[in-house]
Amino acid sequence: MMERNSSECLLKKLDEEIVLLDGAMGTMIQQHKLEEKDFRNEALADHPNPLQGNNDLLSITRPEIIEQIHTDYLEAGARILGTNTFNANRISQQDYSLEDYVEQLNRASVDVAQKAASRFEQDHPGEKVWIAGAIGPTNRTCSLSPDVQNPAYRALEFDEIAETYLEQARALMDAGADLLMFETTFDTLNLKAEIYAVEKLNDLYGRRTPVMLSVTITDASGRTLSGQTLEAFYLSVMHARPLAVCINCALGAKEMRPFVEELSRICKFRVGVYPNAGLPNAMGEYDQSPGEFSGITWKHRPNHCFVKESKEFISMPSTAWKRYGVSVN
Repeated sequence: MMERNSSECLLKKLDEEIVLLDGAMGTMIQQHKLEEKDFRNEALADHPNPLQGNNDLLSITRPEIIEQIHTDYLEAGARILGTNTFNANRISQQDYSLEDYVEQLNRASVDVAQKAASRFEQDHPGEKVWIAGAIGPTNRTCSLSPDVQNPAYRALEFDEIAETYLEQARALMDAGADLLMFETTFDTLNLKAEIYAVEKLNDLYGRRTPVMLSVTITDASGRTLSGQTLEAFYLSVMHARPLAVCINCALGAKEMRPFVEELSRICKFRVGVYPNAGLPNAMGEYDQSPGEFSGITWKHRPNHCFVKESKEFISMPSTAWKRYGVSVN
């Protein structure tokens, strides 16, 4: 594997070509139809809480599944692997009474991703893979009240969530992640707490930690769940000087297109997009085939609509890229 401080190599790569992120982890895990026993090992055999659905835990209890998912994405064209740590933070793990497992979860997930990357690099000389420590928004919001009867109430304070992010970010980087990826931002104040945590991490390390910031546009109005427009969101976080500003989740590639166009116009950093497979049907399932998804997404490539230059674009593949013979060069 490459040394962790490889952001310069990634920047150089982005100057030369499109770099692909991996795809969704949760839907790939669902295909394995796992049971409660899969989320337990000897140490967790008598844990009193149900653990099924705590997918981050699989990096410890079923690491071979997570490693294979990483490998599948690498074979499909991905060169940035997001760790299986979307909910590997103290706040989210409270639901399972596993707050004390935060460091172990993050270290195990980085280790699994590194194993997949190392094997791929050995089998494909000259190819490089980067590990992005994935950090989700938690299941709490800083700027919105969960109590409609008390709009002034907040479920947590800014400093509390910032410390939560710092704990996870430090565990990921200490384990060997190359960069951090803050995903699915629905509340910009949460993301600002993440940025604040990274600044504290930078002070601890004495160097800048490369980060990707990704926001979720919830509907056709072009706003986040907390009410910001895309431009307002960007202006709120541009001081972080991220490696890339991205849009992910909520919308399909077709529906996301005008917002990526807007972001590409206003953003002075690299722009990324990783959409859903269309919009969910009435049953919450996605009808768009891999072929349709890859075809629509491919139309969003540089020099074909809205992205300014290839060096300013990071896209997300699914296995459709390989299955349907879509070239990414």
